[in-house]
Amino acid sequence: MPVPTNRAQSPKSREPLTRERVLRAAVSLADENGIDSLTMRELGLRLGVEAMSLYNHVANKDDILDGMMDIVVSEIDLPSDPVDWKEAMRRRAVSAQSVFSRHPWASGLIDSRESSGPARLHYFDWVLGTLRQAGFTLEVAARAFSLLDSYIYGFGRQQLNMSVDGDMKPEEIAELFLKAIPADEYPFLREMVVDYAMTAGYDESADFEFGLNIILDGLERLLD
Repeated sequence: MPVPTNRAQSPKSREPLTRERVLRAAVSLADENGIDSLTMRELGLRLGVEAMSLYNHVANKDDILDGMMDIVVSEIDLPSDPVDWKEAMRRRAVSAQSVFSRHPWASGLIDSRESSGPARLHYFDWVLGTLRQAGFTLEVAARAFSLLDSYIYGFGRQQLNMSVDGDMKPEEIAELFLKAIPADEYPFLREMVVDYAMTAGYDESADFEFGLNIILDGLERLLD
């Protein structure tokens, strides 16, 4: 005798595909395997769909990259509480550096995109608005924006280059580097590696804030 079908035991329907799911899956894929791993085929495999199905939600790969950058930028803290411009720029920069540490591919992509989504437009407007309201002229505000972001993005790219050895610690990289530095030919470089990198250890946050403080102090003198 046939067993009646129990609908409660039927397979759960697949979660519907949306633009948000596609973009967040793309971010996750790039975080895990690098931006070069992002293809429509790999993205479709991650989502459990045919690659062609993605085109119902995104126009092309460029559209995906723009959407990914909007997601990343939306994670950056843009203070809304009444703090002075210098503290606001500091918090924004530290937050951005942290975001780029989580998404190491993003620092090399953010200033190469020709189109911007709402999150990036808000980000740009907030930075310029904070500087202009602090009293910087339009010219200086634009240059300060470029200077700060060149430092933030450049630092992120430097960290990405330092991470090419995978899970190796900075001290381990320093030891390998040291083997290639003859003490009699490069005494100051060797001193830096032996007495700083291998002794104190590399502090990413302290390194970032050292440069950030110099930039902010210089901008403050311009404003004064």
